[in-house]
Amino acid sequence: MMQLHRNREGFAVAQNVQEPSEAVTDAWVCLIQAGKEVAGGIEAELKASGFPSLPWYDVLLHLKKQPDGRSSPREIENAALFEQYNLSRLLDRMEGEGLVKRIPFPGDKRRQLVEITEEGRLLQRRMWGVYGPAINRHIGGKLSEKEAEQLAALLLKLRRPKNDPGC
Repeated sequence: MMQLHRNREGFAVAQNVQEPSEAVTDAWVCLIQAGKEVAGGIEAELKASGFPSLPWYDVLLHLKKQPDGRSSPREIENAALFEQYNLSRLLDRMEGEGLVKRIPFPGDKRRQLVEITEEGRLLQRRMWGVYGPAINRHIGGKLSEKEAEQLAALLLKLRRPKNDPGC
């Protein structure tokens, strides 16, 4: 298929654009639908157990994994598994619940770090009691161990190259 694009001077330039195959399009649709269904199912289980949403867990786990329990908002955003359209508002709510606290960045008063509190650590552990089994029900209960490894390897091929060796 030919498409017209404008170059820097504003002139139309024809380019060949390869349409995705039906198999590639089907893979795209299934990937998006499966991700939404699995995340939605897990989210529903957390909600039914009285816990906050997956992005809250995501932030708490990231902070817990840091050697000092601290991270910049930018690092949290980059490590997030789930879209966090307004991280600042999410952190405000989490701080209001006593799960995290903002502290000054050493040597730069304009920046800040986010630190997990003991209450945040406790909530993350309690949430994992629902989240872990939910992952197992929605993925592990439907795929063999070998299939889960194959799926992870295939999905890893779709990711941008990063320094992080895992998903």
